[in-house]
Amino acid sequence: MTRANAPEYMSGFGNHFATEAVAGALPEGRNSPQRVPMGLYAEQLSGTAFTAPRSENRRSWLYRLRPSAQHPAYKPFAQGRVRSGPFHDAPPSPNRMRWDPLPMPDAPTDWVEGLVTYGGNGDAEAGAGTGIHLYAANRSMVDRVFYCADGELLIVPQAGHQVFVTEMGRIDARPGEIVVIPRGVRFRVECANPDGGPIRGYVCENYGAAFRLPDLGPIGSNGLANPRDFQTPVAAFEDVDRPTECVQKFGGRLWTTTFDHSPLDVVGWHGNHAPYKYDTARFNTIGTVSFDHPDPSIFTVLTSPSDTPGVANCDFVIFPPRWMVAEDTFRPPWFHRNVMSEFMGLVTGEYDAKEGGFAPGGASLHNCMSGHGPDQASYDKAVAADLKPVKIENTLAFMFETRMPIRTTEWAQTSPTMQLDYDDVWTGFDKGRVE
Repeated sequence: MTRANAPEYMSGFGNHFATEAVAGALPEGRNSPQRVPMGLYAEQLSGTAFTAPRSENRRSWLYRLRPSAQHPAYKPFAQGRVRSGPFHDAPPSPNRMRWDPLPMPDAPTDWVEGLVTYGGNGDAEAGAGTGIHLYAANRSMVDRVFYCADGELLIVPQAGHQVFVTEMGRIDARPGEIVVIPRGVRFRVECANPDGGPIRGYVCENYGAAFRLPDLGPIGSNGLANPRDFQTPVAAFEDVDRPTECVQKFGGRLWTTTFDHSPLDVVGWHGNHAPYKYDTARFNTIGTVSFDHPDPSIFTVLTSPSDTPGVANCDFVIFPPRWMVAEDTFRPPWFHRNVMSEFMGLVTGEYDAKEGGFAPGGASLHNCMSGHGPDQASYDKAVAADLKPVKIENTLAFMFETRMPIRTTEWAQTSPTMQLDYDDVWTGFDKGRVE
């Protein structure tokens, strides 16, 4: 039997939430959490160390049908094309790389089976760095759940209606929305397209500090992503007594065990360590009002800080529809070299700095200090255009930007989706004329 609320949400980034699928499931006052109503079992899910400062502490109390410790030992699970930090397939490369979209599978493939690692950096066991994956699936996970003990997952759906059924509630997501699943939270992914079509998307596995809203600094108190627009699911639970496989990522490897029931059996929960989604259409873009193109940091939605102030373990940056209303402004991003490494994806439309070759579902990598910028066609079009207000529409690109070089996997380097002629987009520029 499944007991689940409709996909309703609570709003507000980082808030302490309380929600129950059945009235009275949450203990009150001095009875919390030892004397649990309805014979439920209390479990604290800690996303930070117990002694983390209150402002940084993330934890939730879960009240479930059975203890989550009730399962046999884990055994190794087939790795497939999933890899993890430290990434040792090959040394980091300064070369610019770009890939065609990840093909949709022909054989029946669920979300776990469809994960493919493109690269990453750092070390999951050391708690620093990122893993970058794409996925393509054509069937729902059935009697199988997944969770990551190595880090939180920031998921960017690119194609298809996707449902993330988590321990703490259900999240419906479509392209244009993002979903964040905290470290340790179990979930399954369902393909919810009416025609049964496939789904596809991107995953940033964050080994470091949990994602949070960036400080606004001189921008002031408003702008970018607003806390109230982040949505956390209400409690829902499954009362299912049949074997359910649980696949976890731990220490860079995949492991599996089988519960005799669905572990998505949390009847009520309260806390701030919870999954959430965000609609990027709600992002409040900040633009220049005079001249020149502002730094892309003004498009940061979420950041995972590092031990160096102002330098992120990972930033999640978007390039959404927006007005380019400045005078005397060169429209595409300027040519640049950056101390941060940039992995870019395209959800829909066309990226304004690339006229062709960068397709929705594709990806590109520009590592630390690798020169990049608009291709020749985009540059020529921009410098010839009238400098007047222009609105960029029907597009959504994003970056996982990280302080360490991104090492690509052997699969990514040898994949038939790799565009071996990517460097050619910067050939043919005329030499400057110095009188």
